[in-house]
Amino acid sequence: MFARVIVTLKNGVLDPQGRVIHRAAATAGYEGIEDVRQGKYFELQLDPRLSAQGAQILVEKLAQELLANPVVEQYQVEVVRENDMVETSPAAQNLEGGCHPL
Repeated sequence: MFARVIVTLKNGVLDPQGRVIHRAAATAGYEGIEDVRQGKYFELQLDPRLSAQGAQILVEKLAQELLANPVVEQYQVEVVRENDMVETSPAAQNLEGGCHPL
């Protein structure tokens, strides 16, 4: 069982790194990108003996207390059992490090 946590800045919080990426993309010729918001992605391998509810509670608490700054960031948690994984695209399967794509 593993969990994914996505942390992003709350709406209304300035994102200077996102602006730099946006400008760089425009300079590099990428058209049609109106805005970029950067964030953080965490993947946690969990003890398979945890119940789904216990895992959700554990990861929510970790996200709230350690992974995100609740003043300026919001987070999304997804707990996935290994046998519940969906088929991934060939491009996603080429990711190094064993990451599980969203």
